[in-house]
Amino acid sequence: MLFINQIINGVQVGSIYALVALGYTMVYGIVKLINFAHGDFIMVGAYVSLFSIPLLLSMGLPAWLCVVFAVVACSLLGVLTERVAYKPLRNSPRITALITAIAVSLLLENLFMLVFSSSPKPFPAVFDKNQFNWGGVQFSGVTVFTIVVSVITMLALQMFVKNTKMGKAMRAVSEDSGASILMGINSNTTISVTFAIGSGLAAIAAVMYCSAYPLADPYMGSMLGLKAFIAAVLGGIGIIPGAMLGGFVIGLVESMTKAYISSQLADAVVFSILIIVLLVKPTGILGKNVGEKV
Repeated sequence: MLFINQIINGVQVGSIYALVALGYTMVYGIVKLINFAHGDFIMVGAYVSLFSIPLLLSMGLPAWLCVVFAVVACSLLGVLTERVAYKPLRNSPRITALITAIAVSLLLENLFMLVFSSSPKPFPAVFDKNQFNWGGVQFSGVTVFTIVVSVITMLALQMFVKNTKMGKAMRAVSEDSGASILMGINSNTTISVTFAIGSGLAAIAAVMYCSAYPLADPYMGSMLGLKAFIAAVLGGIGIIPGAMLGGFVIGLVESMTKAYISSQLADAVVFSILIIVLLVKPTGILGKNVGEKV
């Protein structure tokens, strides 16, 4: 039963990685930018949720509604970051935007450390933590909820990109930004919506992550964001199903490594996947076989 339990744990963690990877892949698909500040949007979402829960409880509302506050705050932060830090650099070399993204990440981390200190803060229970036992296989309600939310989010995002006017605008800007402007598409609005959606997904991931690992600190998004980035690269960055596939694979590899090899080596194994992918198939598992990009 240990193997099956580790599969379930891996899928749960992978679901969180997938939610974060979707944000990476959307932004890269549109503006070809690796937004390394994306992991810190998770941290911001966690703190917004943490401080909104007492307010919700005092109003007699369920604690899980904190995800609404987190999504709104992170979406606004994503749009603000794009307008202030990235938009002026759209015609600059990519390395300039990449360095700016790292600077934004460090700014957010140090700002929150200055305001809230570096001490981890306990995150209250948001969802029912009842444990279930099915034929010797143990899992919690949070595990099932995390997996379901992740899959539904991916399907909804895929439908949004394929079937809505804004989704089609995203695909047009992704294919050829200049031509999309000539066709009457407002690329600035499209890019802002992309950042808002991607950052909102990071907020959902923050609540799911803190429900499973109930602590919040200014550096919590760093490692989580890096692993999600590896998941996006593994699946094929710029491809929505690829981000989900990569997230699940990374989660399963990490879970199995902790169970059967060593907990200390889990991070090393995950990062070695990035090296292997870049050497063997830089386009990721799905690569160019999938033509649709956000």
